[in-house]
Amino acid sequence: MTRPRATGSSLLLALAMLVVPMGPPLLAQRLSLGDAARLAARQFGAVDVARARAAQAEARVTQRRSALLPDLSAGVQQAERTLNSATFGFSFSNPVTGRPLLRPDGELLGPIPTLDLRYRVQAPLLDLGRYQGWRASQATASAASLEVEAQAEGAAASAATAYVRAARAEAQLGARRADSTLAAELVRMARDQLQAGVGIALDVTRAESQLAAVRAQIIAARTDRDRTLLELKRLTGTPLDASIELADSLGALPVDAAHPGEREALSAALNARPDVQALRAQEFAQQQAAKAIRWERTPQLSALVEQGVIGRNADRLLPTYLWGVQLSVGLFDGYRRESRLEEQLAVARETEVRLKETRAQGELEVRAALLELTAAAEQVEAARERLGLAEREVAQAQERFRAGVAGNGDVISALLSLNQARTLRNDALALYHGARVSLARATGTVRRLP
Repeated sequence: MTRPRATGSSLLLALAMLVVPMGPPLLAQRLSLGDAARLAARQFGAVDVARARAAQAEARVTQRRSALLPDLSAGVQQAERTLNSATFGFSFSNPVTGRPLLRPDGELLGPIPTLDLRYRVQAPLLDLGRYQGWRASQATASAASLEVEAQAEGAAASAATAYVRAARAEAQLGARRADSTLAAELVRMARDQLQAGVGIALDVTRAESQLAAVRAQIIAARTDRDRTLLELKRLTGTPLDASIELADSLGALPVDAAHPGEREALSAALNARPDVQALRAQEFAQQQAAKAIRWERTPQLSALVEQGVIGRNADRLLPTYLWGVQLSVGLFDGYRRESRLEEQLAVARETEVRLKETRAQGELEVRAALLELTAAAEQVEAARERLGLAEREVAQAQERFRAGVAGNGDVISALLSLNQARTLRNDALALYHGARVSLARATGTVRRLP
């Protein structure tokens, strides 16, 4: 069989493809477990929503504070008006004849043109209700800021968990590729023995069947890896068409990393985790709001100054002014204030219950994570021991098959055992690191993961 000769144009084209640059390759973003957690804490959508709500709360603080500052306004009015003299309430009389100058039943006067220019300043001097409302809005803004931290910690925990799943999927794909290498070697050995006359066709068929099964497992593992990477991109706010690379493989993540003791972890779960702090701040803000409603019953003292000029035209404008001090007390408002107070106290009680439940859930999560860490560490050691035995079993079965003292059924059985041992090792490592993330989530320290 002759091969086609390469023409000169085809050789030049091949050389051109090697010489001409095709553009810089796209660099994948390398992420460690901690990097993924911190990136999600900054970019996840729920965190941005919480930031927007915190900005709204800060704007409401300015609105409440404005009620304590003077209100300055100025205006110019030019108008014409008509008046009914009967609305004056008194009549003008001629001092000589005693006859009324205006009809007693009223008459129309005007139109009278007027030009009015003036400014008005009104300032609260004492208003404890508005002052306490301002303080309550400040507490609400602080609670909103802590809610941002709580959302960021939750997003970081979700991203860290997704990272562990992606690392497991990557490890599974690597294990299946290693299985494929061994299966391909088994096929080669079976064919060599068949050609040498010391093997049988059944051994070749068995080996090829095992290789086909492993290839199917590779396809499933690759799909799972790609799907978990897509989930990790979404949680970290990375564009889905971007490329990311896991800096930490499942086997490279530390298994014997130091973690806090039970007492320290429980103290953090009950007091220091962001969602607990956010609920405590919300409870305080709601108590301040209830206090502001109570203080609305106190008297309000305000001052008013108004000054300007008025006349029929701009040629003759006379100055006028008004100043005064006003004291007002709300006596009865149809029980609206009492209803608002009851509503606010009910909201505070609801937050108190949520805080209690969150603390109890945090304590449960800490104890469960510590149990899972201990059990998972033991499972990792057991899985590693089993993996070593499975690799030794494969090596011994291959030696027996090469020596011709056994068929490849023993090798295939050993390969299946090795396949399962690798999967169990990956599962144990994923369980351990998932427990690490759970403990960090329970103590509010996910963003501190390395």
